Amino acid sequence: MALANVWHYWIAVALVVPALLLVVAVAIGYVVKVSKPRYPRV
Repeated sequence: MALANVWHYWIAVALVVPALLLVVAVAIGYVVKVSKPRYPRV
């Protein structure tokens, strides 16, 4: 059963890291597409 616990930890890492990257990508995409055109550089 120890191998099963280790396997679950690797699955968690494999799911959490892309999920965090997705959240960061959505935030950056929002800033680029919505906020940046609203407040252009002078």
